[in-house]
Amino acid sequence: MLLGAISSSLISFAQEKVTIMPAVGYSWRVAETAPGLSREEKEYIKGLKSGVHFEIAAYYNVKNIGIGAKFSNYSASSSGTLRGYDMNGQTVFVPVSTKDNITFFGPSVMFSNYTNATRHKLVADVAMGVISYSTKTGAVKGTGSNFGMEVGVGYQYAVSKNFMIGPKFGVTAGTLTKMKINGQTFDLGQDQKEGLTRVSLSAAATFRF
Repeated sequence: MLLGAISSSLISFAQEKVTIMPAVGYSWRVAETAPGLSREEKEYIKGLKSGVHFEIAAYYNVKNIGIGAKFSNYSASSSGTLRGYDMNGQTVFVPVSTKDNITFFGPSVMFSNYTNATRHKLVADVAMGVISYSTKTGAVKGTGSNFGMEVGVGYQYAVSKNFMIGPKFGVTAGTLTKMKINGQTFDLGQDQKEGLTRVSLSAAATFRF
């Protein structure tokens, strides 16, 4: 009986100490498109300004606060034919394809009412860390990283005591002031900085153990 009581206490203590939160959805980059572009160039860049958003976070729970880490990824691609000029000044049309990827990783804090006796849950998280960007067009590859931040808020319905699901809105912020292109580092001017800020709308799930 004593061993049974001790085991029950340990299991009760261990329950719901860990929260895992994956989410997947769509994201839109909000940086302004550079002026002076042709219609074809604008359409090409438009394809890179929206893409798939994925994130996952893990927290250790202290009542209604979770302390842990968060990772997110944004991926987008665009293909098209752009106008250019050859060495003789003749107009040429060149097929191009670009793949963009933005990742974020850093410590995170989560606030929720998961312990309240209601099936309607609210959750918010704030994370600060490193935001990284990679882009590849043909043989040209660019990379860069800087300080970044993510903020999210969502509503979830408790399907069970340990599983919740619902929509989540998020903002990821960051700007690159320098990039490495094919191994060579370039400082980006005031009008050339790469804005990585985006908003996302996802379906988020929560697993509590």
